[in-house]
Amino acid sequence: MNIQIKLLDVVALLGDLPELELYRGQVGTIVEVYEPGVFEVEFSDLNGRAYAVETLKANQLMVLHHYKLTEEMLIQA
Repeated sequence: MNIQIKLLDVVALLGDLPELELYRGQVGTIVEVYEPGVFEVEFSDLNGRAYAVETLKANQLMVLHHYKLTEEMLIQA
């Protein structure tokens, strides 16, 4: 499965980044695509206040889906 990450995708961290005080599973939004595979991710609290904005690579992120995925959707990605 190779889902392409796009602007405004909701993503989760795949690993801990203690130097940035960010940890596996934290959820953010892609707010800028700098180049293929490099993104600015904004992490916000439940009130919408950003607590971190970091530049991360695709291999550090997983796209989250709020709907049922089909095999066809995964193949097209």
